Amino acid sequence: MLKSIAVFLSATALSMSASAETYPSKPIMLVVPFAAGGTVNLMGRIVAEHMGEQLKQPVVVDNKAGAGGAIGAGIVAKAAPDGYTLLLGSMGQAVQPLLTKRLSYDPKQLIPIATFATVSNVLAVSNNTPAKNVSELVSYSKANPGKLNMASAGMGSINQLIGELFMSRTGAEFVHVPYKGAGPAGVDLLSGQVQLIFANLPNVLPYAKAGKVRLLAVASEKRDPAIPNVPTFAEAGVKDAVVESWYGLMAPAGTKPEIVKKLQDALLVASRDKRFVTQLAEQGARPYPGSSADMTRLMEKESKRWAEVVEHGKISLD
Repeated sequence: MLKSIAVFLSATALSMSASAETYPSKPIMLVVPFAAGGTVNLMGRIVAEHMGEQLKQPVVVDNKAGAGGAIGAGIVAKAAPDGYTLLLGSMGQAVQPLLTKRLSYDPKQLIPIATFATVSNVLAVSNNTPAKNVSELVSYSKANPGKLNMASAGMGSINQLIGELFMSRTGAEFVHVPYKGAGPAGVDLLSGQVQLIFANLPNVLPYAKAGKVRLLAVASEKRDPAIPNVPTFAEAGVKDAVVESWYGLMAPAGTKPEIVKKLQDALLVASRDKRFVTQLAEQGARPYPGSSADMTRLMEKESKRWAEVVEHGKISLD
């Protein structure tokens, strides 16, 4: 019997090794849980190209927007754990469980692969908004309650959360207007249908360069090299409001460790590629390579941090 068990275990180990060696043998689908046009989509397109080059198989982006990213995440969580359906993950996956008890999936059904990029978040206003700086914006909102509409990529999105954090720090009051992605939100910001957004820099950088929106402050510890004339929130008088958005890949729980490691290693190699770094920089992003273990710790940290903001803002998707 012992001999039979040993033979079985040996055969199983060989099978797992062989599956990892042959993976991937077909195209991989990368689910981006927001609409085309936003930062998550931009990061997904860039990483898909480079992961495809590393893995020698096409990585195809599939946008599945809705419910603040929960719809796309749910699709991946319920997919076969074979490494052929992945999620473009972000801070949202750490925050979503705080927002609702009715998620269509169990967060434990997703496992981190690695992080690869980070971007600054900025406060952008439409050109028809009278405030020219943060102080004026706060004062205007207090004097004109209900007059300033704050766009976001959806209920519970990082845009809304940063806005809630800002309001709790300053006493400002904005009317939240959720969209199905940062792209559609940006369109209405340009037209003046909404007056402001707390956005990932890549979403609004082209508009700011073209003079179509104004950037009032950046939620980073230091000024962003892409927008050196824009003050930090701290410089603008808003303390304890540093928020960097990060991006990584996730897979369905149960995906073989060998496959997760192969994906992790491919992503870390891609993160060091000069062309990858240049493409990120063109979008106002920076490399942020981190292992599966690093991403796990990061998500735990984010969950603890945003629990207070969610409670203060009474944010719920239920």
